[in-house]
Amino acid sequence: MKYMFLIAGLGNPGEKYKDTWHNMGFLALDSFSKENNFPEFELKKILKTEISEGTVDGEKIVLAKPQTFMNMSGLAIGLLLKHYKTKNLIVLHDDIDLPFGTIRIARNRGSAGHKGVESIVSNIKTNDFLRIRLGMQPAKKPENAEDFVLRKINGKDKLKEIFKNTNSALLMILKRKESEAMTQFNK
Repeated sequence: MKYMFLIAGLGNPGEKYKDTWHNMGFLALDSFSKENNFPEFELKKILKTEISEGTVDGEKIVLAKPQTFMNMSGLAIGLLLKHYKTKNLIVLHDDIDLPFGTIRIARNRGSAGHKGVESIVSNIKTNDFLRIRLGMQPAKKPENAEDFVLRKINGKDKLKEIFKNTNSALLMILKRKESEAMTQFNK
């Protein structure tokens, strides 16, 4: 293995939150895992995370679903980066400011109020990591965003499109084509 990427999907643990908007990071990671034949996720209590390790084109990849709840994601991400001794972090997360069905790739950007991203930046003391923002904005802006993100997802057909694009973007990034991925998906 020559290089290691840590790809973290953000969400909340437990059945109660399983198919909610705030768990789009988990769902996108599950899709990537399945498409690329990764093993089942296993809980690593010491890392406060469900992990699946595999390879893509000879690159070691660690898929991670923090089990610390969204607002404490940074705790698990900090532990993971130290444990795996890598700085190559890619975070998948929901974004209510993007239209449903779109993705955007960002690096060195603020959290835009996303509590999971804020927690990561606070814990690892940098925003120099790659993020794939998964659009979930409804047609009508909700009065209470915090309530909305915890609702069950509707529009699962559009999720397939988001996950297909996320998988393609991730594969490009893993092949060291980050700027090409941004050009293709940040329209």
